[in-house]
Amino acid sequence: MTEELDKNLIRLQKHMAQCGIASRRQAEAMIRGGQVKVNGKVVTELGTKIDPGKDQVTVTGSPPIKQEKKVYYKLFKPIGIVSACSDAREKTVIDLLKNIPFRLYPVGRLDKESEGLLILTNDGEIANQLMHPRYEHEKEYVVRVQRPMSAKMLVTLEQGMMLEGEQTLPTKIVLVEPNEFRIVLREGKNRQIRRMVEALGNRVTYLKRLRVGKIKLGSLKPGEYAELTSEEIKSLSKSVI
Repeated sequence: MTEELDKNLIRLQKHMAQCGIASRRQAEAMIRGGQVKVNGKVVTELGTKIDPGKDQVTVTGSPPIKQEKKVYYKLFKPIGIVSACSDAREKTVIDLLKNIPFRLYPVGRLDKESEGLLILTNDGEIANQLMHPRYEHEKEYVVRVQRPMSAKMLVTLEQGMMLEGEQTLPTKIVLVEPNEFRIVLREGKNRQIRRMVEALGNRVTYLKRLRVGKIKLGSLKPGEYAELTSEEIKSLSKSVI
């Protein structure tokens, strides 16, 4: 029972950010400044956790903050765009979104040089569990490389390999052309595919994510996005149970 209760608790500043009141850093300043109340009492401790479903949060006497509606989008991230909420020097995936009245966060990352499917949501629980390695969510990519992939290279990728002292999980590989293959991962280490290919003495020249779990890129073009269908949302919910 205690573990269930703990699951529902989130930091106060994170809750404020998720509700679109302020950025997390701004929310921390508001808490320290005594502008935030939880259940009618001023809270100034940044480590304070609340249950959004039960606790009532107000800021400087405004009406209670309500947890915003949970929304889920898929985006075709183009090459050259970073998978972040904000960046002082680079254009981000959030900059591509127009007329969406919710504060969204990318689930996981695609590096700047890669393109393809990225899920965005304001549902922190779903996002955290989709990114957690122990759930082993499938992610499918198409990869082009500088030199043809040998049978030995493909077997090594498929069986798993040592990568900077860590053993990668087995993958599924389908060779499309000598210089192109599809790969399905069940984990998401930083720049994993590029690093694995480099460890085999080759180099990735193009990488595109096609699928996360049962969510597919579909007919989206670079820069386009769409709200997930009810069936796609159900598949997300089932995948984190």
